[in-house]
Order: sequence, then structure tokens, then C-alpha cells
Amino acid sequence: MQGKRLDRVNQLVKEEISTLLQRELKDPRLGFVSVTEVETARDLRTAKVFVSVLGDEAQWTGSLTALVSARGFIRNWLRQHLDLRVTPELDFRPDRSMEHAARIQALLRQVSGDAGR
Repeated sequence: MQGKRLDRVNQLVKEEISTLLQRELKDPRLGFVSVTEVETARDLRTAKVFVSVLGDEAQWTGSLTALVSARGFIRNWLRQHLDLRVTPELDFRPDRSMEHAARIQALLRQVSGDAGR
């Protein structure tokens, strides 16, 4: 599959899962989850779905558990809403880059505050 088409598929899968999480999935374990990236294999059989969760470690764990248990529902949703020959198996993975960036920002603010003394 060509790179541009694969990029479009990744974007479509990301948008559909994001919409589903906001409007359709009603699991109390699911916190504020955002889909940060989707990496679909060239053969479209698998897709890594990177998610970010706002909250502490318990909310991360609960949200990832909810996503894994809803994997079949989410895949079926994709099958119905996307016109793909093959609907990929979904592998949800944590993306802690936003958390890491916030920590670096806090450290930089702390260092710049110390340097002004």
C-alpha cells in the first residue's frame, strides 16, 4: 500500500475511534482519553492505537482496561463506518508523551525561576 493512502487510513481510523470514544462508548472505567496516533500495518491487518489519558495511574489503568475490553465493539464500529477491505485488529498502547512534555515544562520553569535569583 502506498504511503499517502496508509496515512489517510491512519487518520480515518484515528478520527472514527475518537468520535466513538466521545459519543458512543459508555464505560465508567473510561476516563478522559484522546487518541494521539494510529499506526496501521501495510496489509491493514493490525493497527497500533496510541492513547493519552488525563489523570493518575489508576485512571490510566482503568481506561486501558476499558479500551481492551471494548476492542471488539470498536473494531465492529470501524467495520461499519469505514469502507476498508480489511478491518484491522486493534492494539491499544499508552502514549505518555504529553505527560512527559508537561513534566519537562515544569522542570524548565523551575530552573528558570532558580536562575533568576
